[in-house]
Amino acid sequence: MQRYLATPEETDLLGVELWSLLPAQSLIFLQGDLGAGKTTLVRAYLRAAGFVGTVKSPTYTLVEEYLVSGRKIVHFDLYRITEPEELEWIGIRDYFNQECVCFIEWPDKGNGFLPLPDYVISLNTEGQGRLIEITKVNKQTLQKF
Repeated sequence: MQRYLATPEETDLLGVELWSLLPAQSLIFLQGDLGAGKTTLVRAYLRAAGFVGTVKSPTYTLVEEYLVSGRKIVHFDLYRITEPEELEWIGIRDYFNQECVCFIEWPDKGNGFLPLPDYVISLNTEGQGRLIEITKVNKQTLQKF
């Protein structure tokens, strides 16, 4: 699925859609340049779930956890990872064995340590808006991401 989001409000609406569509245990890779709207999309998802607190980018903390509407949501930002092995230190594999929705920004930094995602969401700036492409990953036909 590909969609153009012309305004921040349209990003919020996509967050509402994702909240209603994503299973309670999902792994989502978020791809896009700096400033493409990856954290904005996660924030919209959390708002749709009913979260009212501050949603900050996990650029420095690497991971932020939320419990909203009975669902655990985990937001990773791997931008500052220099070696994929660093993911072992934060216990990233433990998250994948739980019922939670995991959003991972900069998944390419974790090559070899991350399982295949359920979805890949690519965000690219285009004009004043964003071009969003959502791909469901067929795990039967793909090898390691």
